[in-house]
Amino acid sequence: MKEYFPYYKRNLKVAFPVMMTQIGASLVGLFDSIMVGHYATADLAAVSFSNAIFFTVMVFSMGALMGITPLIGVEVGREANGKDCSLPIAYIYRNGVVFTLLLSAIMLGILGSIIPFLHLFGQEDIVVQTARPYYILIVISIVPFLFFCLYKQLLEGLGNTWIAMVITLCMNLLNIGLNYILIFGKLGFPAMGATGAGIATLVSRAMMPVIFWVVVRCKQEWKRYRQFRGLRLYAPLREGLKQLWQIGAPIGLQTTMETILFTLSFIIIGWLNKESLAAHQIANQIADLTFMLALGIGSATTIRVSHQLGKGDLHAVRMASNASIHLVLAMNTIGAVLMISLRNYIPLLFTNDTEVIPIASGLILIAGFFQYADGLQCVGAAMLRGITDVKMPMIYATISYLLISLPLGLLLMFPCGLGAQGMWISFIVGLSCAAILFHIRFRKKLHEMQE
Repeated sequence: MKEYFPYYKRNLKVAFPVMMTQIGASLVGLFDSIMVGHYATADLAAVSFSNAIFFTVMVFSMGALMGITPLIGVEVGREANGKDCSLPIAYIYRNGVVFTLLLSAIMLGILGSIIPFLHLFGQEDIVVQTARPYYILIVISIVPFLFFCLYKQLLEGLGNTWIAMVITLCMNLLNIGLNYILIFGKLGFPAMGATGAGIATLVSRAMMPVIFWVVVRCKQEWKRYRQFRGLRLYAPLREGLKQLWQIGAPIGLQTTMETILFTLSFIIIGWLNKESLAAHQIANQIADLTFMLALGIGSATTIRVSHQLGKGDLHAVRMASNASIHLVLAMNTIGAVLMISLRNYIPLLFTNDTEVIPIASGLILIAGFFQYADGLQCVGAAMLRGITDVKMPMIYATISYLLISLPLGLLLMFPCGLGAQGMWISFIVGLSCAAILFHIRFRKKLHEMQE
């Protein structure tokens, strides 16, 4: 095991800022809900309704931009071998900017087209009326947010995850402060409820890419990646956009498949009763916090694997990926122990409803075992992204989440009578299938590279 220690250290160095970024973003979402909920129940429902639509669409575009990281990472690995890759990295950067513009236009078109039809989602009139201005504001915010994601993926490819962490945490604090002022009407501002939360989100997201752009402009060592002179203008741009789409679209679809599974689970469990839905929300929020840690390890895995691949060091690719597997298993074991041992106490943080607490306790118990499958599928997908193998993982995700987990969940919930626990058991099965397929695929591709 001693031979893995340097790999653990390097992977954690890259992963830690990503973990903090993801946990910070998750906590801000929690604070948003708490603050809006203290203003009015209709506003809380409006925010939840709007974000359910928004994030289901946005997760695809976020995933599509993830393809930039391994492309940059491979070039960085080649530079470590003495090759000057300034032009290829500048080429990817330029293509990324155009790709993000096109992606933003498409997402604006899709999300914007839903605005006239919000009333068709079966929500109460007061919820739809309150949601509309908030929804419009967060739809506009997708443009700066996607440019933030572009810079984040660019710098992650270069091996820097700290800048994104600092910017995210600072803007999260700004968002919370603006929420307090605009939601409740402080410092002379009128109380705007959900609309105030939407303004706070738009302002903080607009600031994020601006700060990133300034940092990239000022960082002398990255100046060479901004020199676009020498790049041919038409064919390489078209080919570059095609490359980004071919890598990014499958990643986006893969992440969307998992999002659809969990979004549908909220709808289906809601068919049971409001107590089961509340318990599901509690368990899901707890599982999300531990997933943020796995996501950090996953991002580090993509970066480290792509760098070693660029160097042509397949032994280091294997070692870095194995180190990430060890790390995610260790972290998720801690999460599982805490969930299982505290399952009867965690629900008390969210509710005092005596009907919700026992259901939530049972779901958190299952969520404890769910940790291993979730962590391994996250790292497995990241390992494959590191070697830019993305099409088969998309197919595996579709099969595992929508063709295995979802039907199994319906079967266990209703004919078998297991209720919400049936859906969570199906999560374990679906995520385990995905994890197994991802890891087998990675070993197979690595073996092919070594031949």
